[in-house]
Amino acid sequence: MDSQRSLSLRSWAELFLIALFWGGSFLANRLALDSVGVHAVVAARCLGACAILWVVVLARGYAVPRSPRIWVGFMVLGILNNVLPFSLITWAQLSVPSGLAAILNASTAIFGVLVAALVFGDERLSRRRLAGVLTGFVGVVIVIGPDVLHRLDLTSLAQIALLGAALSYAFAGAFGRIATRGIAPVVAAAGMLTFSAAISVPLMLWTEGLPVLPTPTAAAALAYLAAISTAAAYLLYYRLLSTAGAGNTSLVTLLVAPIAITLGALVLDETLPLRAFAGFAALGLGLLILDGRIFSRVRARAAR
Repeated sequence: MDSQRSLSLRSWAELFLIALFWGGSFLANRLALDSVGVHAVVAARCLGACAILWVVVLARGYAVPRSPRIWVGFMVLGILNNVLPFSLITWAQLSVPSGLAAILNASTAIFGVLVAALVFGDERLSRRRLAGVLTGFVGVVIVIGPDVLHRLDLTSLAQIALLGAALSYAFAGAFGRIATRGIAPVVAAAGMLTFSAAISVPLMLWTEGLPVLPTPTAAAALAYLAAISTAAAYLLYYRLLSTAGAGNTSLVTLLVAPIAITLGALVLDETLPLRAFAGFAALGLGLLILDGRIFSRVRARAAR
């Protein structure tokens, strides 16, 4: 039987850093949408990140894959990990409250663990892993506010779109672990974003035409989405995917929502409600359950 994948201390640090990068994407999306269209946001994000990563690939002298099979894998990842979820999330944010959007996005963690358990022998769905994910998800709901669930309407196309994005991310994580095996993270990210840009730019031109000149605020938001939330985040994402596994990597979405709320408080001077601290505590407990180190040490001491 394959040994179970786990998160090292370095992996936890990378998970938190990715969550920090992605936590700002909800705010950046909202700021960008005030100036440009949905597909323009997605195209700018993918094209900008693609250009940045190929500069890194060429500057560091990484070998570019020549196998058609690898490039087909990059194309599938470009659709599952970028074009489809980016478009669904950005479009949904036009009508879905940000709190509810964050909760639905956090469901990626549950989908990710379940899909990985079905595909990989070393990512089995133990009771501890399931308990940790569910506890963390409850923490996210508490932080955002359980009252927003009253507005959950599965007949709403926007909310279904957010669930579809979460499921797409989950399948992308499992497929990405297989398709990028043995490939440098920066090359995998650059290859994936090549197809993301090749699809999203024509889609933008077809649906919205040439984009208007963004305002300075929107331009800064687009730059953040491309350079930080996509290029930098995917450099870490594919390294973490190869070391920690697809299910563990998907746990990043449990951290994104609380970070997004915290960034809103810092940047927009919003006040954090008291329930946020209870939610953070539940989220922390969920992560401790997933990690398992503290509980193992407690059992070891009790057995002495």
